[in-house]
Amino acid sequence: MSLSAARGRSAEIGMAGAFFVQGISNTMMIPRVPELIDQINVEFTTWGLIIGLAGLGSLLGLTVSAKIISRFGTRLVVRWGAIISACFMMSLPFVHEAWVFFAAQLGMSFVGAFVGVAINAQAVAVQKLLNRVVIGKFHGSWSIGAAISVAFSGSLALVMSLVVHFLVLGSICIIALFVTTHYLLTPDEVGKSDNRKFGKKISFFKTPKQVWLLTAGLFAGMFPEICLMDWSAVFAKTEIGVNASLGAMPYTVFGIAMIVGRLSIGRLTKKFHISELSKWGGIFGSIALGLGVWLGPTLAASDQILGLVVLVALWSISGLGMAPMVPSFFSGAGYVKGLQTAQALARMTLVNSIVMMGAKITMGGIAQGVDLQVAFIFPTTMMFTAGFIAHVVAKRAKRAEAIANAFPPTGPISIGS
Repeated sequence: MSLSAARGRSAEIGMAGAFFVQGISNTMMIPRVPELIDQINVEFTTWGLIIGLAGLGSLLGLTVSAKIISRFGTRLVVRWGAIISACFMMSLPFVHEAWVFFAAQLGMSFVGAFVGVAINAQAVAVQKLLNRVVIGKFHGSWSIGAAISVAFSGSLALVMSLVVHFLVLGSICIIALFVTTHYLLTPDEVGKSDNRKFGKKISFFKTPKQVWLLTAGLFAGMFPEICLMDWSAVFAKTEIGVNASLGAMPYTVFGIAMIVGRLSIGRLTKKFHISELSKWGGIFGSIALGLGVWLGPTLAASDQILGLVVLVALWSISGLGMAPMVPSFFSGAGYVKGLQTAQALARMTLVNSIVMMGAKITMGGIAQGVDLQVAFIFPTTMMFTAGFIAHVVAKRAKRAEAIANAFPPTGPISIGS
């Protein structure tokens, strides 16, 4: 089955719009994380525990996602799941107890798990029916929404209270979701697009070693991005000394650089293998990330603005380096002998979610027990490691096919997951 030109265009616009709104909703709290930490009165160790253990909600969500999507269809799950997630986000300014904040993050993570599965299933279906690669545009839309959200939220921090800020942006997101999801594919259209043949079932304990190498790379490539979502505003406040508005700049510019990089993948892979892009992105990106963490605070001791500018400039290089890394590991999942791509990705995602919880908790513990600046050695090292693994493993994919299989979860994990 294929879509008419008009229906294909409306579905593509609706899909891009849904990703865009999700990008806004999932990241609008980033500039105000320092205020939320103060509001619930916790130390960095506890904050790390909250955002780390909230990932349990994602694991629970993954266990029921197939049943929920089968019962209600991807369009309704995306619409109402995303709206419920936005409502959880809107509740955060009213929370003053750590355990209640954790419960809200847990709920957001739970709902976000099956929303992420549903929205990506829609994206794959749209691409199949259009018979051209468009998923990169959708995930680029998420990144654009995230960058705009962080920048705008940083500005609102100067003129709006937490309550007004979250209620205004959350309400806008809910209205936008009703509009954009109206144009998503119907259950019949999604069903007719799915003509896959499933591979022979291989038990979890007999998973090929290549999957675990790809899983390690996926974690190492995703963790630095998640760290910047969770800690960039805190770092800007505690280490650079700037306010919430200026504190939004490091992640905003990082996100914009990642957008540019991910939207350029299709063109760049015509000349370079995606694993080569990932390798050099990991090397230079990790160096830039580490230099920013060290030089920014050092220069800020005498000139805050200079320190911030240097930090932003170096982290923009990291954003460019980060762009091809996760797509390369998703591409590699399409070339695991004995496993269908979906089977390999499911196992990679499950293990990555578990490891990510521990990593977030560890990050918070180092930040509190040692120093936040020292804690950033962790994601810097992971980024370099991801580049190395990309060179060793992801290069097995054929260059011509690699980009077609690269479906990066551009921030599918919300800040609380």
